[in-house]
Amino acid sequence: MNLHPSTFWQRECTLCGACCVAPDISALQKPLGLACRHLDAGCRCTNYRQRPPVCRNYTPDWVCGEVAPLPTLELRVARYLEIYGLAAPPDG
Repeated sequence: MNLHPSTFWQRECTLCGACCVAPDISALQKPLGLACRHLDAGCRCTNYRQRPPVCRNYTPDWVCGEVAPLPTLELRVARYLEIYGLAAPPDG
């Protein structure tokens, strides 16, 4: 699969939710591949005003443009992990 950017650079959040699920976020004790406890069903942060610096300083980039068009959060997270060469935790 092609891992190089095929989409335009994203400068605005697309509310795809991938950055709140795919990476580990130690400031929130959130492991790799599992949804942040603050992510709601609409892929919005329920802790937005008090979010930690790692989330506050995140800047949308080409990866956001690459994953956002995918139809489900599961597919967006899988693609995000693939781009960064990360593996999701096994089910169970």
